[in-house]
Amino acid sequence: MSALITEDEINHETDLIWLEDITDLDYVRQSLDRLPTRRAKPAYHRDGRMVGYAQLGPRAKASRSSGTFRRRVFWLLPHDRDSDPKGVYATGAPAEAVDPRTLEPGCKGSKTERSEGGPPSSAMQELGITLPL
Repeated sequence: MSALITEDEINHETDLIWLEDITDLDYVRQSLDRLPTRRAKPAYHRDGRMVGYAQLGPRAKASRSSGTFRRRVFWLLPHDRDSDPKGVYATGAPAEAVDPRTLEPGCKGSKTERSEGGPPSSAMQELGITLPL
């Protein structure tokens, strides 16, 4: 879950690779997966689709026991808001979801009014301001 991801777990990230345009996505789910490489596109074994993934720099160390690297993977499930706007996440968002516009390499991102499915207040809209939650 994104709430459990800490900055020190992702501090070796050098790039976020997006597999699709994130402009219209209110949120993406993120998880730390154990992967065999620092940079290659990971295999995807969940329902739904992988939206993006993080690449690690050369100083990232593999686990001594498994030889794998912990890397972020960004994904969506079939019942998420982008595919089912009136579904279970018409408002609110999964615990591991963050607004993709708040993500950067080494930054875990945050929930926003947009990711939670609520419109910004009229005052915020007039001023063009959006704030992380």
